[in-house]
Amino acid sequence: MFTVNATDARNEWSDFINSVIREKPKIIKRTKDYIFVSNLEMAKEMLKVYTFTANIFKEEDGSVTISLNEIDIVANGKNEEEALNRLVNDLIEYAEDFYNDFQYWYSAPNRKKHLPYILNVLLQDSHEGVKKLIKCQRGEN
Repeated sequence: MFTVNATDARNEWSDFINSVIREKPKIIKRTKDYIFVSNLEMAKEMLKVYTFTANIFKEEDGSVTISLNEIDIVANGKNEEEALNRLVNDLIEYAEDFYNDFQYWYSAPNRKKHLPYILNVLLQDSHEGVKKLIKCQRGEN
């Protein structure tokens, strides 16, 4: 089976962690609970398909609005670069809020599906890493 008994994992903790880091993800079974354990490289690989598409709209006042399709976040700026940077900042802030108040956000039926996107954002090393997750396309006003 794919699971490791919690007692065995605890008794051989160092070996267990080394095998997860160097070999493969594992699942710990504790009574009726299952815990998935992975290293960050593998987690990033599993989540890499959770990227964002965004629509770019040119406003009548000359500003630019960018709207994410997967998560309801919209940002406006004087140009596309400013709007995208604001969108990235808002996305990071939402991801941190989601994680910090996990029970609240994850229990909301319309927010539960955000989890893999949130984890992918949180696993990025920088603002630029998050920006690379967003594929922009022209929207229609």
